[in-house]
Amino acid sequence: MARLAFIGLGTMGGPIARHLAKAGHEMIVFNRSRAKADAWVTAHGGTVASSPAAAAEGADAVISCVGTDDDLASITLGRDGAFRTMAKGALYIDHTTVSAKIARQLSVEADSRGLMVVDAPVTGGQAGAENGTLTLMCGGKKAAIEAATPLMTAYSRRIVHIGRAGAGQTTKMANQIAFAGIIQSLSEALRFAEAARLDLDKVYEAISGGAAGSWQMDNRWHSMAKDEFDFGFAVDWMRKDLGLAIDEARANGASLPIAAIIDQFYAELQAMGAGRQDTSVLVKRLPK
Repeated sequence: MARLAFIGLGTMGGPIARHLAKAGHEMIVFNRSRAKADAWVTAHGGTVASSPAAAAEGADAVISCVGTDDDLASITLGRDGAFRTMAKGALYIDHTTVSAKIARQLSVEADSRGLMVVDAPVTGGQAGAENGTLTLMCGGKKAAIEAATPLMTAYSRRIVHIGRAGAGQTTKMANQIAFAGIIQSLSEALRFAEAARLDLDKVYEAISGGAAGSWQMDNRWHSMAKDEFDFGFAVDWMRKDLGLAIDEARANGASLPIAAIIDQFYAELQAMGAGRQDTSVLVKRLPK
């Protein structure tokens, strides 16, 4: 079993780290909020570190799941960052959804220090993290992916090596672009069915098994119909992700007219106080 440092014990990171502990790995954890790290260790074992650098010292691999580019830069390259104490040949796996730019930067820094690095954003939501059924979109060198795969199988059911450093992040952007469009069209379909005074359960039964079917329809149609949104993937995080995609599109020349419009719809919802609600709250923009 490996000695692992895990940085970031939030909604996604906490369950991922739990699966690694359950697999028998020695866990050293760090979280910006010390109380959360203490609670995690009380529940699952391991040791709390005082900083990312302290957590990474002597670790075979360091795994992170934080919030933003700045957070990731701080825990890796900052004064107390993990890269400062990682031994040559050690592995760094990042599950944060961030820009491709910082993923590529970390790859260059890792090469200069003799480290391996994988950018591996996830999809599957909190339920996927809890159940160990996430899909991982990976960027990095083949040797790094091969070293990371035995660890990542503890909490995922699909691991896809997309390409070089940053490719995992740009694939996650493609996922979020598609995801946003599905939620908007699902919202319009639901409101249309309501306006036609159709039985929404029967509409779902009729259309969910055909070409219109999707994970979002299966998991959000009924909760949207009941105006239930206090769960799931928050609007605030979706706006962050769409912002990353729109910025990357400016750099690579892609056109994202629908994603840009939906990003503004989500901005309206943030202004309405719905930033912490599930992305399916998009339906509330549409009158009943």
